[in-house]
Amino acid sequence: MVACQIPFEELIRSTGRKRKQPVSSSGPANSSGTANTAGPSPSSAPSTPSTHTPGDVISMPALPHSGGSSKPLMMFAADTTGTLTSPSNQLWDDKDLELQADIDRFVEDEDNVESFLSHDDTDPRDAVGRGMDMSKGFTFTEVHSVRASTSKVVCCHFSSDGKYLASGGSDKKAVLWSTDSFKAKMSLEEHSFMITDVRFSPSMPRLATSSYDRTVRVWDADNPGYSLRTFTGHSSAVMSLDFHPNKDDLFCSCDSNGEIRYWSINNGSCTRVFKGGMTQVRFQPRHGRYLAAAGQSVVSILDVETQVCRHSLKGHTKEINCLCWDPSGELLASVSEDSVRVWSFGSGSEGECVHELSCNGNKFHSCVFHPTHPSLLVIGCYQSLELWNMAENKTMTLSAHEGLIAALAVSTVTGLVASASHDKFVKLWK
Repeated sequence: MVACQIPFEELIRSTGRKRKQPVSSSGPANSSGTANTAGPSPSSAPSTPSTHTPGDVISMPALPHSGGSSKPLMMFAADTTGTLTSPSNQLWDDKDLELQADIDRFVEDEDNVESFLSHDDTDPRDAVGRGMDMSKGFTFTEVHSVRASTSKVVCCHFSSDGKYLASGGSDKKAVLWSTDSFKAKMSLEEHSFMITDVRFSPSMPRLATSSYDRTVRVWDADNPGYSLRTFTGHSSAVMSLDFHPNKDDLFCSCDSNGEIRYWSINNGSCTRVFKGGMTQVRFQPRHGRYLAAAGQSVVSILDVETQVCRHSLKGHTKEINCLCWDPSGELLASVSEDSVRVWSFGSGSEGECVHELSCNGNKFHSCVFHPTHPSLLVIGCYQSLELWNMAENKTMTLSAHEGLIAALAVSTVTGLVASASHDKFVKLWK
């Protein structure tokens, strides 16, 4: 496909920018949980330990991909992670659970396609193809595409060295991909219900997965034949997790009841329980001072050491689907279906909303900061990527998938952006 040559003015739109002052805070709580070592749990009783040998794991064959499609897209300028939505129905009927997972807000109903595609034909942000290159802009090109699952893919994350990408979703599997060949290294198949989040440790060869089966599993990323530990204790679906950037032994998880748990990887135990977030949790990069937790329309900024809520970030009117820090830990983006807000955590401006983008038809769902252009935010929508130059407050839309882009991830090492979609595909962009 030949790159479109469209005048710069016709592809951008200026939007209003608002500022929001930080608001109040609230406090912590406490309890327990355990981890089972080296092996999966049977699907009927996820909290009961059992054994599993590496020989039992099913390896996924290499999958075809479209490879280096030279379809670049024009960019303006920016910078890191993926997304989910919390379930509204928390019944735990085994037969109904996967149906729940498929019909909850987490997995948007395909009958609502028209509401996602309500672009005006004259809207300068309309999709302009798989990629574009313009003489006075940056390029953003789809370089790989692979069918990653037999059902909807809802999460993805790069390893800290950029060599691997993990993805997961409704088929209960997490897949580990080589970013060089985009071939599957391993399929991790121990969860009994859909996988909601997948994260690599920033400092160790560890990979963690969370699931609707109420568990978190930690794997050896170098040899992921079977999980090293299964962490149990949550009373409802585990929606998200994250590793602390500096404390190798610490990761956290949140469930659909708003409970957050701190876990010790080495001891396999729950070290802290408190309320704060039900959609997504993300530690502040580099500093690790704060934990951002999304609950309904509010982001709680919690002190990692004390669990005291330092800031309560308000302004969204819809449920927040995604949180994303920039690599410096000084900016936090929060995404709801009708708006994206960027909050400052630099010196003297903690918790201040410094940028805001309102939806213009195609609902927002996920976001990452571009790996090489710090003022550019990549936003996942239904079928398209929204490219937002925050410095100039201009946007542009790129056709990307055939379904909701549920998660985005970025590697600052390789400069790659990954998109995971309900269309069953994972794509790499650069």
